[in-house]
Order: sequence, then structure tokens, then C-alpha cells
Amino acid sequence: MAAPRTVLLLSGKRKSGKDFVAEELRSRLGPDVCTILRLSGPLKEQYAKEHGLDFERLLDASAYKESFRQDMIRWGEEKRRADPGFFCRAAVEGAGCRVWVSSEGTQGYVGAEWFRAAYGDAVQTVRVVASEETRKRRNWVFVTGVDDAESECGLDQGVAFDWVITNDGDEVALGEQLEMLVQSLHRSL
Repeated sequence: MAAPRTVLLLSGKRKSGKDFVAEELRSRLGPDVCTILRLSGPLKEQYAKEHGLDFERLLDASAYKESFRQDMIRWGEEKRRADPGFFCRAAVEGAGCRVWVSSEGTQGYVGAEWFRAAYGDAVQTVRVVASEETRKRRNWVFVTGVDDAESECGLDQGVAFDWVITNDGDEVALGEQLEMLVQSLHRSL
């Protein structure tokens, strides 16, 4: 596996559209250039194994997954404290392409620091923001123990992001922001 030229770490609140932005970047850069890292996959797989749960059902947007979300967050934070690179190493295993985009699992400081230590100057941080009203239109509801957890709030303050992408439903504005980011990436490839 060759080291990536760029690692984009997306962070943002639930329902800010991190996955959507990641998919848009991959689409604009092309699947031969860009891959999306899924840190929650290894987390959910290990959690399912240790708790005798249905891994596939933990991957979808179902009530099943939501019923375990708080405990999964607590469990994941414990695992990261014990071994900061546990889920990150699993996610990058076998990853190819010159650009890696992680839209999940880098909410907390620990995940971002692991990537910086492993990939140095290739790492760029991207904050995806959406207003609370927009997030509510996307069916977000504040959940104690989820929306105030380290995994959700760890990068809320004291972090200077390389990019801030506003994703409030204005397709033209979002497209312009993504195009600026993509052009910057093309210059470094």
C-alpha cells in the first residue's frame, strides 16, 4: 500500500452532511484518485462481535443501530483511550488511491492526532458545518450522551481547520466550496 498524497479528515456535527460531502469529493476527484475511509465500519464490526449483535444492521440508519448508539460511543471512546490507533489502523488497511477522505471517526482529537502522526503534512482537516435548523430538517434531534460526547464534540473548540465547508442546502454555494478544495487537491497531486 502506497502512502496517500492527501488525507482529508472531515469533522462536523451529526446531520451536517459529512458523508454527503465525502461522496461529492470522491465523485469530483474520481474513484481512481479518491477513496473514502470508513472508521465506523471497524468500530461497529468489533462492537458487534464483542456484544453478539448483527453487524450488518449496525451499518444502516435503523432504529436497531440507534438503540446501541450511546453504548457504542462509550465503548469506542474506551477503545480509543486504550489504543488511539485501533480503528484508524483497521480503516486504512488495504486503502489505495492518492487521496483518502475520512468522513467519520475523526470527530475526536485522538483520531485526528493519530492521522497526523502517521501521515504528517499529507493531512488536511475539513470542518463541515450546517445550522441547527438545517440539521433538524435532516431529522437531527439532540440526544444526551451522543451529541455531547467526546466523539461528537472533541473538535468543536481550539482547532484551526484547513477548510470549512458550509452545507446548509445551497447546492451552488456547496459546489463552489467543493470546487475550490478539489482544485487545491489537483495542484498537490
